[in-house]
Amino acid sequence: MNELQGKLSLWLRAELGWSDVEFVKALSGGNSNQTWLFSDGDNRCVVRTPPAESISPTSARGIERESKALAIAHGVARAPELLAWCGDASVIGQAFLVQRFIDGVAITDTLPAAYGDPVESANLLGKDLMAQLAAVHSIEWPTDGLDMLGRPAGFVERQITRWTKVRAEQAVRELPKLFELSDWLLKHRPEADRPALIHGDYHLDNTLADRHQPRINAIIDWELATVGEPAMDVALALLFWGNQRSSVPPAFKHLQAISRLDGVLSRRELAEHWSELTGRPLDNMGYYIALASWRLAAIIEGSYGLYCAGKTNTAYAAGLEYDVPALLEEAHCATRGEW
Repeated sequence: MNELQGKLSLWLRAELGWSDVEFVKALSGGNSNQTWLFSDGDNRCVVRTPPAESISPTSARGIERESKALAIAHGVARAPELLAWCGDASVIGQAFLVQRFIDGVAITDTLPAAYGDPVESANLLGKDLMAQLAAVHSIEWPTDGLDMLGRPAGFVERQITRWTKVRAEQAVRELPKLFELSDWLLKHRPEADRPALIHGDYHLDNTLADRHQPRINAIIDWELATVGEPAMDVALALLFWGNQRSSVPPAFKHLQAISRLDGVLSRRELAEHWSELTGRPLDNMGYYIALASWRLAAIIEGSYGLYCAGKTNTAYAAGLEYDVPALLEEAHCATRGEW
């Protein structure tokens, strides 16, 4: 346990009333925040805090945003319970949140050994993925607390203009399709649906699945949560689902790879399941898949910029050289209704 983790242990003892807090290990997964497991006997908690290097000077606000989203979503959807929030940078040098530990596994290309038939298991996970998202989207504006996460008016337009501006000002390579798509998305904005809490980065890999049965135990990584268009959450999850991808290999080929088997429910079938649970239409899902893919490309191009500047040197960041253009191609196909 290093000095920082030692300070956290002392703070957790005082704040949570635990008697013998110990650092257990760093938890894997995620590319934007540090995640550590602490325990006190049978009690376990997870601390999340920003890394030293981040995509933008304001990205640390994501931890605070996540804490607010957890406080709202817990008890409605399978979100971890928020145990504490610390905005006092004097404790460890930066803000952090504390959430209750939930056991589970992040699934990418391999199902837990205890699961049965892989196609049936993928279908059960896919339907539960949509069911939990429907629960999140049941928290509609103006539920108490949502105003702390954002304002719904003009949400889609703000996303497009914001990330277009960022990429124009922080360009590290030529991406003409990004700006062509930006124009198309602005011109073809559909009428907004009922605003609700949205996760902002929703797909199977940002959940914890049960180790023994195909079931979602927890939705994690809420730092992009806001109030906005629920179809965007569905669109991002669908983007990585199944074999209908425009690039070979697809962008982030590992995400939801367990869904790429014959007999697994299609994107449209999963979308229909969400629609039935929420009563929300699917008329504009092609637009929102294009928007979700474009927005993700625009955001993560920032990580590629850090890689090009020599500030990070991970396989994830290096792979964005291919993944960002591939996401833009996915967005282009979705504008033609190919989803």
